[in-house]
Amino acid sequence: MGFFKKLFGGKEETPEEEHKEKVEKDFDVLKYDGVTALKTRNTEYAIQCFKAALQRKDDLETRDYLSQAYIQNNELLPAYDELQKLADAQPDNKQIFVRMAHVAFLMEDYNAMSVACEKAKLIDKDDAQVNYFYAKACLGQNDLINAIAMLTKAITVADQHKEEESEEAQKNAAFLPAMYLLRGETLLKMGDVKSADEDATLLLDMTDSELTDAEDIYLLKARVEHAKQQLDEAITYYNKVIEANPFSIDAFRERGAVYLEKGDKIHATEDAEHLLELNPNEAKAVNGDYKAEGTEDIQQKMEQTYKNNNPYGF
Repeated sequence: MGFFKKLFGGKEETPEEEHKEKVEKDFDVLKYDGVTALKTRNTEYAIQCFKAALQRKDDLETRDYLSQAYIQNNELLPAYDELQKLADAQPDNKQIFVRMAHVAFLMEDYNAMSVACEKAKLIDKDDAQVNYFYAKACLGQNDLINAIAMLTKAITVADQHKEEESEEAQKNAAFLPAMYLLRGETLLKMGDVKSADEDATLLLDMTDSELTDAEDIYLLKARVEHAKQQLDEAITYYNKVIEANPFSIDAFRERGAVYLEKGDKIHATEDAEHLLELNPNEAKAVNGDYKAEGTEDIQQKMEQTYKNNNPYGF
């Protein structure tokens, strides 16, 4: 470079300029290598590249990539720290706070999740996804009333705009089944069986293309029917859960309890045996190791297991 500048009369670079040019080149190479490694899920190498690039130049896009690499590598606290730096630099960027809320949820830090959601709501109080995440933060703190309020707000906004073609409207609409499901589950926990049934029924009326969480929806409907003491209907929906997932511990446990309420100890015992095959720790929670030495022993332990593991107190 210096030779050509001398030859054509240009100004020769100073050592400082040469150093700056080298730093820029090294930064570009490291960033490019990091992005390539991230796309191919070579996460450890991606993290090394991005950290080395940031040592040469502070760059928000690279810091964003680094946060993604940390999340991919399940290093959640460093990911949150990188997102916090991005938020400090761009306090009006809603999506940064949404991602912070997501990472806080993965860390089960519901206070940090609430703070991130509050900051996002200051930017856009009507964002359905933000209200949905805020509801999950409330549930993590056992604040069921505010969780219902946030979910209702999220559902209202997403439903009003679901026919719009904008990317944000379509993204929010994609969350609608999860929003209804979470609200239905929460209403059932609160003892509002009628409202929970309305959400469950609405979910079941959705088209197959929308019904991506069929197992969880059938489980909610089964629990609602159990709470209504519609035991045969409850069994019908527990059967659907097991058809969707033959390894559903919850379905076998709860269907067995329904059979027991009906006085059908034969089917209840069969479900208890399936349950213990899937999760032997169920029996240890009752009384040490489980030993199926006879029908009477199975039934006694079965009844105690069902009693101890009823999620809604039916």
